[in-house]
Amino acid sequence: MSAITRIMTPKLRNSVATCALALTLGFSAVAQAATLDITRATIPEIQKAYATGRLSSERVTAAYLARVAAYEEAGPAINAIIHMNPNALEQAKALDAERKAGKVRGPLHGIPIVLKDNFDTFDLPTTAGSQLLAGSIPSTDAFVTQKLREAGVVIVAKVNMAEFANSGGKVPLGFSSGGLQTHNPHALDRSPGSSSGGTGSSVAAAFAQFGLGTDSQGSVRGPSASNGLVGLKTTHGLVSKAGVIPLTLSLDTVGPMARNVTDVAVAMSAMVGVDPRDKDTQKSVGRYETDYTRYLRTDALKGARIGIVRKFMGANAEIDKVTEASIAILKQQGAVIVDPVTFPDHLLGVRGPIWPFLEAAEFRKDVTDYLQTLKPGYPKNFDELTAKANDPATNYRSPEKAALFKSLSERAMELDDPEYLALTKVMMPAFTVGVESVFEKHGLTAMFFPTSNNPTPKLGPREPDDPNRPPPTSASATSIASQSGLPEIVIPAAMSEDGVPITVSFLGRAWSDAQLISLAYAFEQATHAIRLPKLTPALKTDVVRY
Repeated sequence: MSAITRIMTPKLRNSVATCALALTLGFSAVAQAATLDITRATIPEIQKAYATGRLSSERVTAAYLARVAAYEEAGPAINAIIHMNPNALEQAKALDAERKAGKVRGPLHGIPIVLKDNFDTFDLPTTAGSQLLAGSIPSTDAFVTQKLREAGVVIVAKVNMAEFANSGGKVPLGFSSGGLQTHNPHALDRSPGSSSGGTGSSVAAAFAQFGLGTDSQGSVRGPSASNGLVGLKTTHGLVSKAGVIPLTLSLDTVGPMARNVTDVAVAMSAMVGVDPRDKDTQKSVGRYETDYTRYLRTDALKGARIGIVRKFMGANAEIDKVTEASIAILKQQGAVIVDPVTFPDHLLGVRGPIWPFLEAAEFRKDVTDYLQTLKPGYPKNFDELTAKANDPATNYRSPEKAALFKSLSERAMELDDPEYLALTKVMMPAFTVGVESVFEKHGLTAMFFPTSNNPTPKLGPREPDDPNRPPPTSASATSIASQSGLPEIVIPAAMSEDGVPITVSFLGRAWSDAQLISLAYAFEQATHAIRLPKLTPALKTDVVRY
């Protein structure tokens, strides 16, 4: 019996079996039945089907669970899920009863989702992918978890991640001591991306309608690129981080990942808002939208000034070819192309020192603050976490992560250190102003470039980054949005010759998240480049009759 099956209660297993049988039979007794394909449908299309009264959230959730049963540990064994929700079908059924009684919570009522395992959930473990937090159940939901529950989602599962959201060191991408190795559903020997790799793989494989990730150094964008999804790295402060296990709060952001831009817009509408527990959200007052779906315009590229950043091209001929084809599509859609747009070398050069200083100072403190909220029996601070990971008696399954924790402990920096204060009070604000000045100079709506200028890497041990070596100026653009706090949206553009996705990105000015959704939607509708992974193909149960 698989771990997924063991986690399911007998009632859940029976319900999945019953619903799957009904889905396979197609409910042929329903005259002139309509159909809905869960791997292709948008949230508004699902809601339209729900509104007929002939399709239930219970059946849609069962269809997703059928894909989990087929592809998570059976078949290609994606291994994206770390904690199944044994009450998913019961929760869907309760939401169906609410709908039948005339209460519809909104556009997310009855929509199945997955959460990265660093989002607190009062009814499921939250372990940040670490065996050292196994079984830890928080007392309350994260702010965003609570908002999504109130909006009516069904949480299908918590998914694997790079342990404590830190993809540094020699740890293979997509690996954690708690969840082990997650695979890419497009190619099992390829990385699922950085720390939100479980979200990327599970959403690409259609285990849920959409999922949440966190992004500090590219952890929404990397998995979206590797798995061929739409992913939004939000403006820093737009979405609350309260109740999300932190990495570095100066950079941490929360964002949705989905198989279409529409679902990202619907999700964002329920996620934003000022949270008293997260002071950074005070910056968003008067700047967030209540309905991001109103920005889903097919003509959004017409007249938009799009700057092409060729500095982040030139590393791979196939990716460059796709990017050039994408630029041609922008022109066809009426965009005003500003080509090239350049960043001063001195501005790009300062990216190197920012991350290692933040990691050395903030991770140690921020994760300690979180650990101190846990129940007895778990590490209470970073030093105890490091000691347990490096203790042979623990049988810790990630020696590479243990080594990373130890190195961070050895180069720890206090928050009152003059170098840290200079970084956060002077260098980072100056970097943001420098990036914004490039937008201002060219009057840009957004910048455009390949999300990654190299193919999705293969799995396996990695050489650690040298914290003292600045990135080459031709390196990926990921750190621009990360270290400036600006938003970036990833959108699939093509499939490579060897069958893995290639994506492009729009980078916007602060608080232009809605505008980026608009541009990405117009590009998506002109290209329709998203593909269901070949290793997790369509099932008969994907098409639900109603």
